[in-house]
Amino acid sequence: MRSEEVRQALTTPLTNPAFAASVPRFTDREYLNIVYRTDYDALRAVVPEPLVVEQPLVRFEIMRMNEVTSFGPYTEAGQAIPVRFGDEQGEYLHAMYLDNFPAIASGRELSAYPKVLAAPELHTEHAALVGTLDYGSQRVATATMGYKHQPLEADRAREQITVPTYMLNIVPGGDRTPRVCELVRTEITDITVKQAWTAPARLQLFEHALAPLADLPVRGIVSASHILTDLTLGPAHPVHDYLHER
Repeated sequence: MRSEEVRQALTTPLTNPAFAASVPRFTDREYLNIVYRTDYDALRAVVPEPLVVEQPLVRFEIMRMNEVTSFGPYTEAGQAIPVRFGDEQGEYLHAMYLDNFPAIASGRELSAYPKVLAAPELHTEHAALVGTLDYGSQRVATATMGYKHQPLEADRAREQITVPTYMLNIVPGGDRTPRVCELVRTEITDITVKQAWTAPARLQLFEHALAPLADLPVRGIVSASHILTDLTLGPAHPVHDYLHER
């Protein structure tokens, strides 16, 4: 294979790339969001500078990707932390767990999403929306919310899921020291809110050494939402270089 052909490759393996060279479009992406209070000290221990934590809040999310071009349906769960970067309010993506390897590889390599393999699920049970996250055979999160109790304004729903998001992009070199170490920013685009609801909710987090969601403990539920959308994820752009700080 010629060098110019290698340079044109998106990812490896060269003859069978881990993910497709396309921009995924999400149709009927379904969110269960639960915002909860936690401990300031726990947040400050995991949020990297220059991001600033102003409130002791975490948004736990479970998303059912009902139709995604190039990936197919899958489910994802994670924790996002409200932060400020300069004058901009946004969220730091602390951890993400999903059940689709191409989406994991693409998210990590192209945009620095902190994705790892696990088994999240989102479904209805009696009159409740139920989200669960298992790491291997162990339950690490259970979220429940009343099913479509009160409508949520579309503008408020859109604001919840279109805030700028920040992630760490760390690429090690051959000596295992970082070759790239930067903070990147992305945001959702081309969004259509199809449905949005709110209701009472509860969240339980269970301790696990390799899926430490419970390190950000639940001290009280602030709000919950159930949202159905179509959207596209924007590209990630560097906003801070840790290797060349002044």
